[in-house]
Amino acid sequence: MSHLTENKKVLNRVRRIQGQTQAIEQKLLNPESSCIEVLQQVAAIKGAINGLMNELIEQHLREHVLANQHEHVNEDELQEFLKLIKRYL
Repeated sequence: MSHLTENKKVLNRVRRIQGQTQAIEQKLLNPESSCIEVLQQVAAIKGAINGLMNELIEQHLREHVLANQHEHVNEDELQEFLKLIKRYL
């Protein structure tokens, strides 16, 4: 998994999720925060998690499943498959 530690996109997504989860704690500790604000933050985290999952799936496919298949990979088919996964998640 060393390829993930070097992937700035993945690292940025993880850091963004950390910030979003910390924001929930701050909203819960603030007596002036509304339930709607907390729910919106949770929805944002869910979207960020889905984005992270999509990125990890794509990286796994490219680095492990298709690693030695570069000349046989149909990039259009791969992109269609990734779109399908994103819609599903």
